Amino acid sequence: MISCVFENGNNATRGLRHVTVGAIAVNDDKQVLLVRRARNMHNGGKFTIPGGLLDRDEDIAQGTLRELKEESGYDGEIVSLFRVNDNPNRPKEDRQNVDFIYIIKVVGGAPMINEEVTSILWYSKDKLPKEEEFAFDHRDSILKYFEYLDKKFPLPIIG
Repeated sequence: MISCVFENGNNATRGLRHVTVGAIAVNDDKQVLLVRRARNMHNGGKFTIPGGLLDRDEDIAQGTLRELKEESGYDGEIVSLFRVNDNPNRPKEDRQNVDFIYIIKVVGGAPMINEEVTSILWYSKDKLPKEEEFAFDHRDSILKYFEYLDKKFPLPIIG
């Protein structure tokens, strides 16, 4: 459980939600980048898209590119805001998050394992890990992305 204190010194109360960012990083082969979370992390050993909590002095696009670099070693370029996932009952979370997910084109860098991830792999739609192998609900967003590739629809998805 995260405990928060406001700038005025008051404790945050139940009901606050956190802002998170996520990167559906894609390559020219229409594959998406997945990272496997380190065992010591919440949902350790599970797959996820690169992402995390938004830092105080950054906007959501900057935060998404930072998380992509930190968790994978890759540099990216924003393509589009893809989804704002504001479902208050998202599964497999240790807190309530509102997740801003961007489509990111990888433009440089190289895979780099670190203390947060144990593997960095590219997946096509037909090779995605099973639902139970995912942290959070990121598989749902990835499947929506592949659906978007097949039949364009207005972005961003809200919800």
